[in-house]
Amino acid sequence: MHGGKRMANLRVSQAADYVGLSKSFLDKARCYGTGPTYIKLGTSVIYNTDDLDAWVSENRRAPLNDNARATRAAA
Repeated sequence: MHGGKRMANLRVSQAADYVGLSKSFLDKARCYGTGPTYIKLGTSVIYNTDDLDAWVSENRRAPLNDNARATRAAA
């Protein structure tokens, strides 16, 4: 238990469903070191839902307006 709340641990395919991405994306992100924090137990990879939520929050971006897109495309 963590802070009175039980943290859920998910296998890779479950974690992919949880964040709305493919399993192969999480596999590649894990290899490149750009994915969410994970737990390695033997040959199993486990993701904690708190870590997944934090990773999604850290990767939030504000949308670009049309002027910013045009400026970036022209550069």
